[in-house]
This record gives sequence, structure tokens and C-alpha cells, in this order.
Amino acid sequence: MKLVTFETNDGVKAVGVLKKDSVLSLNKLLKQPDLSMMVLVEKGISYINEIRNEVDSSEGDYSLKEVKILPPLERPKKIVCVGNNYMDHCREQKIKPPERPLIFSKWPSCVVSYNDHIELPKESKQVDYEAELGVIIQTGGKHINREEVSDYIFGYVAVNDISARDVQFSDGQWIRGKSFDTFMPTGPFILTADEVEEPQKLSIKTSLNGKILQNSNTAEMIFDISYIVSYLSEGFTFESGDLIATGTPNGVGVFRHPQIFLQAGDMIEVSIEGLGSLKNTCVER
Repeated sequence: MKLVTFETNDGVKAVGVLKKDSVLSLNKLLKQPDLSMMVLVEKGISYINEIRNEVDSSEGDYSLKEVKILPPLERPKKIVCVGNNYMDHCREQKIKPPERPLIFSKWPSCVVSYNDHIELPKESKQVDYEAELGVIIQTGGKHINREEVSDYIFGYVAVNDISARDVQFSDGQWIRGKSFDTFMPTGPFILTADEVEEPQKLSIKTSLNGKILQNSNTAEMIFDISYIVSYLSEGFTFESGDLIATGTPNGVGVFRHPQIFLQAGDMIEVSIEGLGSLKNTCVER
């Protein structure tokens, strides 16, 4: 199921299901005016399966022209990111693959949606893009066995881990350079996990103004999703509504020759197989 958070022209916020060129409001269908994406995530895939027949037999309530698509999960509880997690990304840097996942975080306040602007901060001249597969956690837990990880996943979403490279590298710690406002475009929808047969075999691409700069596959991941979740759960407790960004493949701007960084007016697009296209325009802050 393709789940979205949206706002109507009269300012009503709701969650819904994409149905071709329309959106079906789950708030209306289920007569739950306070239903949000976080509530859906907490209810989990079992609830999605309970309402599936009713959703499938219903028509959309709004055309896409009548709504604004918001970040599907507007404020994840945690955003956990994995660095240097693609073999081809390590090759382009001429570094050895890490022996264990390299972990950092981004602030939830930097999440924006499909078609929202990416604001280029005055503090940076080296703003870069990173296409990543995002994983939405549905069930809290700790000490999770790899074989059970699928029970903890609600769905998958395309994300763009925007990074101010000069800030990131000069700080040493990555959080500030990764967490400027608007630096986490997410969406346009969450695809529920039951409809993703093999998340480790998805094509993943980035295009800048129509030119493809990243073109890889999640099969290039060094640490797969089950390993990442299990490994991290040994150290901290996952919560329903956490978002994991699983790393980016080769082709990022900072390691290209010559380097490519985002400029005002640029259109950056992340596309992941089955998860749609996440398009954003860059503007000066």
C-alpha cells in the first residue's frame, strides 16, 4: 500500500492511499479524523491488512492536483543513518569497506517532502546529495535477532541525505553538516513492507537537472537491513516511528571529478524501484 500524508486546499491534514492519480483519505474511509501516519505505523502491517479490502474497493477522494503531499512521516522519532554502506561508494573513495556499520544521525526537524525546497545555507559552499533507501520501524524492541527483523519493519521510503560537506568534514562530527533545515527530503510515499519482496535488490538513482549521477542497486549494500537493525538494537531500543537511512551508492558530488555541488535552481531527483521519485528544487536561504 502506498501511504501518504497530505493537506487539502482548505488546510485539512490527513493520511491516505495513492490510487493512480488520486488520493483516498483513510481518515474519511475509517471515520477516524485524528488518524495520522505515526498512528498507522504504531498499528503496524497487521492493521494495514485488516483494512486492505475496504481500501481496494474504494475510489480516491481527491485528485493529486487538489492536495499538497507532505512528508509521509513528518517527524520520525529517531533518524539513524549508515555511512559508507555501499561497496561502489567505498570504491569511488578508494577506501576499505568498514568492518562494522558507521552510524550517525540527523535531526527530525530537517525532514521535508516531495516538491519542497532544499535551502542552501550560507554556511556552506559544498551542499551534496545522497540517494538512500529509508526503513520505517513499526515495532519497538531491543536485542532483535536478524531472522526476526522483518517483523519490526513497517515500510520503505526514498530519502535524500543532503549534506554540507565543508561543514561536515571541518566539524569532524557529522550531525550539524547533515542536519540543516530541509536536509532530509523524504517521500513521496511509504510503501508498506508487505509489498516489497526483496529490499536488497532495488535500483536506486539520482538525477540532477535530468542528468543521472547515481545509478546503483541496494544489492551493493555492505551491511543489509537485517544486519543493521539487529546490530543497532544491541546498543539502543528502537521505537515505532524510527527512520533508518541505509547509506548511499557511488556518484555523490564530493567524490566526482570535477566535483558537483547543488546550486540554487537545481532540480534533484531520487528514484528507488517501487518507491517513486522524490523531486526537490534548491533555493538560497
